[in-house]
Amino acid sequence: MHPMLRGLDDLAAHLAVRPDVVALLGLGSAGAEHDRLDDYSDLDFFVVVDAHAKPRYLESIDWLQAPCPVAYSFANDRNGRKALYADGTFVEYAVFTLDELARLPFTGARVIWQRDDAPDGLADSGPPPAAVPFDTVEFHLNEALTNLYVGLLRELRGERLTAARFIQSYAVDRVIGLLNLTSPEAGHRRDPFDASRRVEQAYPPQVLPLTAMVPGYQHNRRAAEVTLTWLEERFTVDRVIADAIRRLLAVGA
Repeated sequence: MHPMLRGLDDLAAHLAVRPDVVALLGLGSAGAEHDRLDDYSDLDFFVVVDAHAKPRYLESIDWLQAPCPVAYSFANDRNGRKALYADGTFVEYAVFTLDELARLPFTGARVIWQRDDAPDGLADSGPPPAAVPFDTVEFHLNEALTNLYVGLLRELRGERLTAARFIQSYAVDRVIGLLNLTSPEAGHRRDPFDASRRVEQAYPPQVLPLTAMVPGYQHNRRAAEVTLTWLEERFTVDRVIADAIRRLLAVGA
């Protein structure tokens, strides 16, 4: 067993003797797919507590230090914290009541421990994560194209950072959305909350040339040209928006 999973088990053993704790759930690489946990993983988990106990578990980290001293922590959300153990393990956790858990969108959870009177199906609670407004080829394609267009306008205005986000982040997210729709064989590697997770394992460079699409702050124009060409080679691109993007690429070239 990986040392981080042992640490999570040690935390569960400590929480199990606290009568106001209902369950400990592992998520991400500490959840149902814990076989992909490695030395570069962090630990994500939910602590489920009785309603009256929630403020105490948010305000104090005495329980968190049961497996190992905490070297650094801060409240990053009204429901939880991020923390770094002295042994180098980074954790992100949230504290919820049963009612709150039932309303949360999450997937891939694993029950590390639960109280005898805890309800069944804790790891399956919550609605599915919300999809993008229109999870269609038309939506992702035209969002990508308009992201490129707006990004180039920002670049020409001298707003290079926001341009980089539109061209090398937002548009690339839509490219990944297109691949996820048209390459279902890679679907099992997808993260429902973050499309950028594990794309390198899902799509080889000849399919998704990230080095060329995300070349960095100084290379927005080249990135836009690469992504536009990629879209045109694989999908039917409206000539009006494509020509408008190329006109912007030609300015000052």
